[in-house]
Amino acid sequence: MKREVGVTGPQRLVLRLVGRTPGISAGGLAEALHVHPSTLTGVLERLARRRLLVRKQDPSDARRAVLELTERGKSFDRVRAGTVEAAVLRVLSSVDERDVAVAQRLLAALVAELEKH
Repeated sequence: MKREVGVTGPQRLVLRLVGRTPGISAGGLAEALHVHPSTLTGVLERLARRRLLVRKQDPSDARRAVLELTERGKSFDRVRAGTVEAAVLRVLSSVDERDVAVAQRLLAALVAELEKH
């Protein structure tokens, strides 16, 4: 992915999630990704060094930092050829709606089962 898109898969996932939830904290992002916050530290540092995202002081809590995409980072927050999203959209556009509904129910049941543990 890095060669085609310019960022690694984990970096792109972080950019997409921050793009969808501007102002999310690093802890909130780790929770959404189901990873320990320390797992994200390196990814966030590399993205900040490349000026793709910034950490800002939370206006409602000065002790907390929140994440936002820079203008440059926003260019990665879209469906692009060579990405998982593009492949999913291609497949979904060729599958019957009833099959998609069945797959959604199956995946929801799987998520519910995994969240029990």
